[in-house]
Amino acid sequence: MYRKLVDMHVHSDNSPDGHHSAMFICEKAELMGVRAIAFTDHCEIDVYEKESYDRRVVQSFFEISKAQSAFRGKVLVLRGIELAQGHYDKRLSDTVLAHYDYDVVIGAVHALRNTTDFCHLKKYNEQSVKEYTEKYFREIYNLVKWGNFDILAHLTYPFRYFYQDGGIDVNIHDYDGQVDEILKLLAEKEKALEINTAGLRMPYGKLSPEADIVKRFHELGGKYVTFGSDAHYAEDITAGLESAYDVMKEAGFDCFTLYQKRTPILMPIE
Repeated sequence: MYRKLVDMHVHSDNSPDGHHSAMFICEKAELMGVRAIAFTDHCEIDVYEKESYDRRVVQSFFEISKAQSAFRGKVLVLRGIELAQGHYDKRLSDTVLAHYDYDVVIGAVHALRNTTDFCHLKKYNEQSVKEYTEKYFREIYNLVKWGNFDILAHLTYPFRYFYQDGGIDVNIHDYDGQVDEILKLLAEKEKALEINTAGLRMPYGKLSPEADIVKRFHELGGKYVTFGSDAHYAEDITAGLESAYDVMKEAGFDCFTLYQKRTPILMPIE
């Protein structure tokens, strides 16, 4: 059993799909012996004003800061954001990030341009999945190229929904060329690759990404890996942590990474 419980991807009720307050989640974290927790509430840049993220970001930062103060000396509370589609509007993204003193910024792609989140599309077939996957990895590459984030979240994010809503289990190795380009650039820019465990709590039943991709990241020079439960309920914080740490070690990493003031801090896996 691993001793250092650190979760770098947690959502409070300031995310549209979150269910518990930052204070309540921290109470749960303290009882569980969690060492550090990063609140990374959603900010979807492509619908920033339309879906009220301009207000959500303010409220999230305020409530995380309150929790940080209340739990000082008990749980290390990190102020973060999950900035999705950040490269779709670079100026707006840079403005948001410059306005707040974040510890960590997670980069993600939840939706292709001029469409909606993969979790809402629902209807998938073999042809659409192939097209979506190729476009998705192109956008991930462009996100990494932009680079104003610290951790790349759930590399295989849409695969959850291709399986859940279309019964299609994508073989990531059909896209090895695109994935290698992403991993190389991520390593060159010294960004972290997240091992996200949300898929273990869904019909998909897999890590994002799986062990062979984490190993490939290490082979290509990747230095930083993080664990994220992607919890939207207090009871799910650190869920799947042991599986993620196991994969890190098998891939050749002897440390995981947490971020403070957007600076990576290596922690031995023990």
